[in-house]
Amino acid sequence: MKLFVLLLTLVFSQLLTAQPQQMLLTGGWEIKGQSHSGPVTQLLLVTKGAWSWTAFKSGDGDFLWTKGGTWTPAAGKMNVTYEFNTEHPDAVGTQENWSVTATQEQLMAGDGGSKLTWNRVDQPAFTPLTGAWLMAGRVDDQGNVNRRNLEQPRKTMKILTGSHFQWIAYNTETREFFGTGGGDYTAENGKYTENIRFFSRDKSRVGASLVFDFEVKDSDWYHSGKSSKGDPLHEVWTRRD
Repeated sequence: MKLFVLLLTLVFSQLLTAQPQQMLLTGGWEIKGQSHSGPVTQLLLVTKGAWSWTAFKSGDGDFLWTKGGTWTPAAGKMNVTYEFNTEHPDAVGTQENWSVTATQEQLMAGDGGSKLTWNRVDQPAFTPLTGAWLMAGRVDDQGNVNRRNLEQPRKTMKILTGSHFQWIAYNTETREFFGTGGGDYTAENGKYTENIRFFSRDKSRVGASLVFDFEVKDSDWYHSGKSSKGDPLHEVWTRRD
């Protein structure tokens, strides 16, 4: 009985330690730096179960690379799993353990080598859409929802922190990457506005603002308006975390 109580106490203690760390890690983080071709922005988005890390040119939003996937917390670490990686597709499906230290304003993270120092960029901390979402289907002209199989390897994920977003289209089986875009957003009074800061398929879209209607019903996000090309869309996203 004493052994059972001791084990229960240890498990409970680990849960209490992991939860505050997980809350501190979540959010949007940024590094401003320089490369041979000019200023570069690195953006790290972390929700409670998903993450993305992207680099783009600060001036024109020219996309450089992105990687990300899922993660779980451990004492002083992020255990990350790659679902996409444009620089190293062979890394898809592999795991890494990052050492992390987080405060309200800064995050230091590294995979065993030198740690990078990130500055928090989230204001405010949460919106109704904060979290990770998977593209779940579309609504037709009659209002019917045509859902897709979320277990298939071809996915479109959208990660939203309190003020930043990124969507990524990829295939975990073939390790293909199909496109991404992101920036900052607002979600208030049923209106969702994206301000595009990078876009892998067409950097001429950078600087555009897109306004959509949105509604959250249980674990579904209903999203309607016009795409960056001006085409009408009515999508359904399902919460991933």
